[in-house]
Amino acid sequence: MFSYRHAFHAGNHADVLKHSILLAILRHLVQKDAPMMVFDTHAGAGLYRLDGDFAQTSAEAADGYLKLVETKPTEPWAPLLQDYLDLIAGFNAKGSHKVYPGSPFIVQRLLAGRDRDKLKLFELHPTDTKTLTANVAQLQAGRQVTILREDGFAGVTKFLPPPSRRGLLLCDPSYELKTDYARVAELIADALHRFATGTYAVWYPIIPRPEAHDLPRRLKTLANKAGKSWLGATLTIKSSKLLQDEAGEVVRPGLPASGMFVINPPHTLKAGLQQALPQLVAALQQDSNAAFTLESGG
Repeated sequence: MFSYRHAFHAGNHADVLKHSILLAILRHLVQKDAPMMVFDTHAGAGLYRLDGDFAQTSAEAADGYLKLVETKPTEPWAPLLQDYLDLIAGFNAKGSHKVYPGSPFIVQRLLAGRDRDKLKLFELHPTDTKTLTANVAQLQAGRQVTILREDGFAGVTKFLPPPSRRGLLLCDPSYELKTDYARVAELIADALHRFATGTYAVWYPIIPRPEAHDLPRRLKTLANKAGKSWLGATLTIKSSKLLQDEAGEVVRPGLPASGMFVINPPHTLKAGLQQALPQLVAALQQDSNAAFTLESGG
């Protein structure tokens, strides 16, 4: 179960979707002075080198964040995307794009200076936990950030509801195990029961697997039954069909699409994505199957 390493995928198109939405949610939440708690159920290493061995092995950032950086849009970037690009640039020297922050560092950047806010990071992978601990130490964030070497699915619920009654839970497992899909739905159901006013953001891959297609439907049902507002956004950059190389060998296309499902989203998020998603499709598309969806309810 420890074969997945996000370092291979850092900065890919799924990260662009996930992190631009995460940033937009946080921008809204930090407008209030009241303290809040943020949870990251699968934190990874926290910070990644796009020129490192892991990232260069798959080179997925070249079709995601780096491709976005190199794109000159016909119109200015949507504010949601410009904010994302500016934030990532802030982790790099001017003109450089070697460092890519994972969700822990994106969240902490938004919480910096808000000492009453707390960030709890869950990570089970022994190597990533060690790297995450070393990376977080550089922040000198004190007690604001807590790293827990625990199963995020099981560990996070003991903190719900947070004392402040304000919070965001990000759930983005690797889905390396088929059971992850069911565990995500079970976690969100339990979390909504414990902390109905929290904001929940779930990332999921869109791949030819029944569990992957069923998850957003299950999340929508949970939100509707709880009487909560929700928003679902997906980004497809290419076809999911298997291809053949010149030798006739089957070539897997890699991740073709992913989605974010948000329960209790900020009221500003949908409008921001209506501007941003068409630009993401135009910038990151690899074939005529590129598209986006955006729906909401509640």
